[in-house]
Amino acid sequence: MAMLFLLPAIALVLVFRIIPLFWGFGISLTNATATTAGDFIGAGNYLRAIGDPNFRASIANAGVILLAVPIFVVIPMILAILLDQGVPGRGFFRSVYFFPVVLSSVIIGSIFSIVLGYNGSLNGLLKMVGLPAFDWLGRSQTALPVTLAIQSWSTFGMGVLIFLAGLSTVPKDMVEAARLEGAKMWQVWWYVIIPELRPIIEFSLVITTIGLLTSMFGLIYVLTGGGPGTATTVPEYLIWAAQGRLNQPAYATALSIILFVITGILAAIQIRMMSRNASL
Repeated sequence: MAMLFLLPAIALVLVFRIIPLFWGFGISLTNATATTAGDFIGAGNYLRAIGDPNFRASIANAGVILLAVPIFVVIPMILAILLDQGVPGRGFFRSVYFFPVVLSSVIIGSIFSIVLGYNGSLNGLLKMVGLPAFDWLGRSQTALPVTLAIQSWSTFGMGVLIFLAGLSTVPKDMVEAARLEGAKMWQVWWYVIIPELRPIIEFSLVITTIGLLTSMFGLIYVLTGGGPGTATTVPEYLIWAAQGRLNQPAYATALSIILFVITGILAAIQIRMMSRNASL
């Protein structure tokens, strides 16, 4: 009887996830275009990706992005803990933090392209105080960090809500007991609150990793177009370029499979570490 209730969900996953995945893998083994079925070339597209300097640059950029994952988790956690401590205007701050989440990446990218442009408002303020203008998005040294900062601003509101939900499960008597024992605020955070939030922290690490690898295309497309050079080119942007610019769906599908495998491996490693820590 239980299977009857599961069948619709299983059918949806099968039709819209599993079958397209295997179908796409089949396409990645050909040299198909948008108008021709193409011929079977085996691992040719995958070997091409390995030898593609743009792909290697996108993987290197993805590595830099992964280094920023802890920041994407820690900032919402700290803000959520502060809000949970009864900061005045708690409801207002929750609304302000969440507001960027409801904006599309295209809108956010358009706003910040105006603000951070060489003749934008930020450089206008710098000139007013006697500082030189800076090309925030046009320099390879700063383009990716600035894009990551914008991505963090646009998504941390959801993280705050997740941590606030987790904080609602922290036993208040444990916090009060620690305070009565003379524990300082940082000690309450470190020894009581954060250990209780460990499942939420681990969950946030997994979804943040997946999100950063698969949901930055819109922002990068509007802000930098993958440039300057390949400074902000990430795998998902390269997938779009292979399909949208080069009309090479087979190669784009191969890149998609590679990204899927990398994301799956990273998620599996994190989940494995989570389960191992939970058993300690």
